[in-house]
Amino acid sequence: MKIREVIKPDNPHLAIIIRGVLKEMKVPTKGTAYADKELDNMYQAYSVPRSKYFVVEFGDQILGGAGIMPLNKEAKNICELQKMYLHPKARGKGVGSNLLKLCLSFARENNFSLCYLETMPYMLDAQNLYKENGFVYINKPMGDTGHYSCPVWMTKEL
Repeated sequence: MKIREVIKPDNPHLAIIIRGVLKEMKVPTKGTAYADKELDNMYQAYSVPRSKYFVVEFGDQILGGAGIMPLNKEAKNICELQKMYLHPKARGKGVGSNLLKLCLSFARENNFSLCYLETMPYMLDAQNLYKENGFVYINKPMGDTGHYSCPVWMTKEL
């Protein structure tokens, strides 16, 4: 498996993978990433300054990805880890850890000093990965993500 930057032809494949993982995890379709408009246009969404989306690829198949973007309606030094989802074929192989480290490295290179994320309470494997990489729980959401159905918030000092 390799990790690379998103390209425009990835758009339809990423939308299918991400929505598929969200359905698998029984994530609500409203107030979560499932409803985000950029799911169908990930290349364009992450083609803005200080933003990048990384894709996990195996052969010619996309198996997920993750991205960093400035956190909407927050200080310039705060970014958000976004849309980190992996197909079951990519889980348990260290791919998520490598993907997360790549995203955090990009965030540091772009002068972010805090990384924020939102997740679901039952996504315990993801939370364990985040905790292993220095994320801690916080007691309220930050910024304006539109993800009112995500009740778990975490941050990491960069």
